[in-house]
Amino acid sequence: MNYNDIISRLRALSDPKAVEGMAKYGINTDSTYGVSIPNLRKMAKEIGINHVLAQQLWASGIHEARILAAMVEDVNMVTEEQVESWAGDFDSWDVCDQCCMNLLRNTGFAYVKAVEWSSREKEFVKRAGFVLMACLVVSDKKKDNTSFEKFLPIIKRESNDNRIYVKKAANWALRQIGKRNLYLNKRAIEIAREILKVNSKSARWIASDAIRELTSQAVRQRLEK
Repeated sequence: MNYNDIISRLRALSDPKAVEGMAKYGINTDSTYGVSIPNLRKMAKEIGINHVLAQQLWASGIHEARILAAMVEDVNMVTEEQVESWAGDFDSWDVCDQCCMNLLRNTGFAYVKAVEWSSREKEFVKRAGFVLMACLVVSDKKKDNTSFEKFLPIIKRESNDNRIYVKKAANWALRQIGKRNLYLNKRAIEIAREILKVNSKSARWIASDAIRELTSQAVRQRLEK
């Protein structure tokens, strides 16, 4: 399947009603066809790994083509310059998240970018930093607690950012860290209680929501097992 075939197939799968629904969830609908993630995953499986094609799909600027690009990109071919360029193009939370989950978390500089991007000014680049933290905590089973504990003061530092897609990602990262094991649960709750003292509406939301989940009976029982 070449580039033109893929774009034609995306157009054939377009769904105006889906686009309307995406808008309700805060997804940028510019250059969007409304193709579902399951359909994109199916296409990615048929396409296979293809670095050149991934570059073409990203350059198209089409919403679904960019998500697909992250699914078919060859992680071994990805450079730091490329991920900086792609992150700079993020214009919607779902493209940001899908790119982090399907590609960026597997790169050799995922931990570096998680830290670097968390202090960037652009909303979706900053979000990507925290999404990467959340993804790495879940997917990287070999790392020790120290690797993730280092993220906690960063989350506290940035907790006063009131932008919805930043604070939601910071909260996500905090909750995921606290659900990895009993030690990190304790540390995440401690940081969350510190964040509660920050004079910021977003900080109070990030912390209170995280504490509610991390102290819940369901989480405690799972971690104790």
